[in-house]
Amino acid sequence: MASTGVNVLRYSALFAGVSYGLYHQSNINAVNHKAKVDRDFAHQASLITQAKAEFKKKNMPQESVTKGGEVISDPNDPKFDLEGYLTALMGEKAK
Repeated sequence: MASTGVNVLRYSALFAGVSYGLYHQSNINAVNHKAKVDRDFAHQASLITQAKAEFKKKNMPQESVTKGGEVISDPNDPKFDLEGYLTALMGEKAK
């Protein structure tokens, strides 16, 4: 049978090991939780930027000027802008 001093030493070492294990495990869990929160935040931020881009694309006014810089003068064209056309005509008359 072991003496009392040896048993106290054994149980003290056991308690210290269990305490260190709990402390270390809580640190690991905290790091993992922080990484998960960061990933979730980055994912939400990317979703927000993607939604903003889609909203801008959906609600952006149509271009009333062709790629060449000319105003669309065909009234049957869905991109025809009467105000832009009249402004361009007034600008040409002023020159």
